[in-house]
Amino acid sequence: MSRDKMMGSPHRARNRIQAFRYAFAGLWYVLRTQRNAWIHATATIIVIFLGIWLQVGRQDWALLILAIFIVWQAEIINTALEAITDLASPEDHPLARVGKDVGAGAVLLASMMAFILGMVVLIPALKEKLNSLGM
Repeated sequence: MSRDKMMGSPHRARNRIQAFRYAFAGLWYVLRTQRNAWIHATATIIVIFLGIWLQVGRQDWALLILAIFIVWQAEIINTALEAITDLASPEDHPLARVGKDVGAGAVLLASMMAFILGMVVLIPALKEKLNSLGM
């Protein structure tokens, strides 16, 4: 028996459409409440624009998309961790702080990896594009 059935969870999706609504509500929550999500969104748009303009290859697109999604996953999981920590420990507690800091560290590492990978993919493509334009 699932945990939701045992606990009588009021937030259990009754069908697939409801499950998607809950998932999109979670994504919207992240975008609405997390300042860093807007930084990630801006970076995502810039990278997609550059990838299209520079006409990067399929393998490079795969790497860029993977990096983008890893950063978004880290941000979303960190937001969930922060919400659960706030629920479990509304007052300041050293272990609550550790949990939040570790989650933020995961986002930082994912962002650093994505930045480095983006540079590895986009700088050579940018140099090639500029050379083809005679610059």
